[in-house]
Amino acid sequence: MSAASDSYDIVVVGAGTAGAFAASTAASEGLDVVVLERKPEEEAGHIACGDAIKGKSTFPDVIDLDYLREESFTNQNIRRAVFENPKTGEELDVPFGQAGAVVDRKRYGEVILEETQRAGADIHYDTVVQDVVQSNDGKVTGVRAKRNGDPVTYEAELTVDAAGALSILQDKGEFGDASFDTNVSYSQFCSAYREVVEVPEPVDYEDAIVFKPTEELGYLWYFPRTGTEINAGLGFQMTEPPMKLVEVLKRDMSRRPEFEGATVKDKLGAALPTRRPYDSAVADGFVAVGDAAGHVNPTTGGGIPGAAKSAHWAVKRAIDAVVEGDATEERLWRYNHDVMTDFGKRFAAMDVYNIWGTAHEVDELTDIITALPGQQLVNAMTKGETSMSLRLKLKTVFDTYGHWDTLRELYKVRGIAGDLKDHYDRYPERPGGFEGWQEQRDSLMDDLYAVSGADPKY
Repeated sequence: MSAASDSYDIVVVGAGTAGAFAASTAASEGLDVVVLERKPEEEAGHIACGDAIKGKSTFPDVIDLDYLREESFTNQNIRRAVFENPKTGEELDVPFGQAGAVVDRKRYGEVILEETQRAGADIHYDTVVQDVVQSNDGKVTGVRAKRNGDPVTYEAELTVDAAGALSILQDKGEFGDASFDTNVSYSQFCSAYREVVEVPEPVDYEDAIVFKPTEELGYLWYFPRTGTEINAGLGFQMTEPPMKLVEVLKRDMSRRPEFEGATVKDKLGAALPTRRPYDSAVADGFVAVGDAAGHVNPTTGGGIPGAAKSAHWAVKRAIDAVVEGDATEERLWRYNHDVMTDFGKRFAAMDVYNIWGTAHEVDELTDIITALPGQQLVNAMTKGETSMSLRLKLKTVFDTYGHWDTLRELYKVRGIAGDLKDHYDRYPERPGGFEGWQEQRDSLMDDLYAVSGADPKY
């Protein structure tokens, strides 16, 4: 049976945050766009996620953000983070300057897809993408899929990969002659699992997100959607030995009195990047966004804001090229620059600390983390930078007695992270300077490996 063929200006693969914001942006600009989603409509939006976000102000204004907040932001009063030391039982309480939120991820997903359709995009559910279509010169011209079991070829001037971590499109596409980052392996990702749990009584951390380190260089989390509905989950980096996620989570919850008599409402697993953003996320006729381009905070796993922003920026940069039938790597390149000089440089700097951590024992890292002043810890996790007064430096040195060699090493790593951020600010505005930029960045990474003793990650 010959495959049916559909033609669009843009085809978006994946109906998560990145896919919805890419399609909404394209449709609001008058382009003909379709979103391909493998799940049936009733399951769309059901994604494993920690559910915590900074707030609606981080989203591009291409959907009704007030409606999104009213429908899916179940707890808008997250004002602190709590870091639990698994060795001592001590807690580090870190206040936030601005309140964050925890969402009902399923409802959130439904709303952004409602808004995508309202903007004018088509959404094809039950559509499983199986291959990438490329011309003889390597340009991506669409994808092959099965929709409700029937083969369909989707032709488009631009294909947007919003298919998430370890996307099949990148396995199937041939990008050897493009700048597109193919230096990607499973070890740069994290395996995660979460449950939504109803507890009998309101927890005493309804205004907080709770973190607890694990032995596998990951962490457990307890994020309150409401006082009695908790998103409980954990993950580990795939550089480490496999972790029995369900078993570890159950064991920790059994030791917490608030979960006595609790009911599990939902459970789901996922993979997510714990790596720097892709060096380049563009090729002729092709662009990757969100998790599919490593646009995730490699320390916390937070990926919703990066997915929304990167998808919006990618399509905004692509509009003229798509209309003119010239969606080349060169025309799409400015999107790379947008990402790298914004959150990309912060995520790359945070990845430095991830790499440094792989060369140390969790107990030692936990001792140092709990000795750091709270605001400096938040800055390291969200900005990839730390700074403190002389008084705080002296206090930290005192509190980390026995780990001074590691602290000196961390000081050097902090300098490398700062240099890396500065280097990302110099990301080339055109593809011509790309190789030279990579060489200088790799030299900084060599310094990191030499200082830390960590195995190369890339």
